[in-house]
Amino acid sequence: MGVLENGREIAVKRLAKTSTQGLHEFKNEVILISKLQHRNLVKLLGCCIERVEKMLIYEYLPNKGLDSFIFGKWNNVKRKHRKVSNQQRHKQKFELLTDKTQSTLLGWRTRYQIIIGIARGLLYLHQDSRLRIIHRDLKVNNILLDADMNPKISNFGTARSFGGNQIEAHTNRVVGTRGYMAPEYAEDGTFSIKSDIHSFGVLILEIVCGEKNRRFAWGLQNEGNSLQLVDKCLGELIDVHQVLRSIHVGLLCAQNHPEDRPTMTSVMMMLESKGPLPSPKEPGFYVGKFTDGFYEGLNGEKSINELSITILSDTQNES
Repeated sequence: MGVLENGREIAVKRLAKTSTQGLHEFKNEVILISKLQHRNLVKLLGCCIERVEKMLIYEYLPNKGLDSFIFGKWNNVKRKHRKVSNQQRHKQKFELLTDKTQSTLLGWRTRYQIIIGIARGLLYLHQDSRLRIIHRDLKVNNILLDADMNPKISNFGTARSFGGNQIEAHTNRVVGTRGYMAPEYAEDGTFSIKSDIHSFGVLILEIVCGEKNRRFAWGLQNEGNSLQLVDKCLGELIDVHQVLRSIHVGLLCAQNHPEDRPTMTSVMMMLESKGPLPSPKEPGFYVGKFTDGFYEGLNGEKSINELSITILSDTQNES
């Protein structure tokens, strides 16, 4: 976090001095997001490039990341191992425990408005902006919240733009996050607006459930027990129609084949209407293994959701 001369608070995303591919992502983010303006996209205020220093200056969003509200915060708890031998010293291991205190602050009405806000931002990227943008890493960690809990899609370092009549592209280096990736992207490197829609479907289910990708959502939907998916933190203070419709739309978005997924225009209509919905097939949550060198996830990246100053990690060039 930083403060401008006029007193305005800002968030600073800083590129590691030793980064190589990070420079490509840096330039990509500047070029793309400088051409975009929407209330549900994080706002870029400026950038700084001086010798080895490269920084992106964003609006400061006091509520930071949606992930901390949905999944809770991660706490490090020290625990000693037993002594194995005289030559081996005692070691410490950090056990990850979750604190979901913040999730109780996120009622259903707010969660639903967050879902709608993300959908509007994605609709803008896919259809209403000057460019057709494929985000390629849409996930709960990349959704920031302003003071009024309005969602902002962030982190455009791996985004790609389509021009003219282009509807899909292929890469030999897949970037993104396992669990959110569409099957055709994770397996073959093929991506399109439908890849983002798959990720959005997973995101909807996580916002409703309050947990990571719930792969048994489809089974409960078929059994008529979708309400069992609802985050227990919400209690009975929910709009049942909105909850059931959100789960249904989430499953439709997360379909295995791109042609079975709706467009964002259809998604908005389905979320905000009360008409009948098509029955979803089994969703395409990708759980397969990645071959060495094909998947290049951003595991080393510290999210701007967590820190005001972020170090971008090295990843491989696409080809």
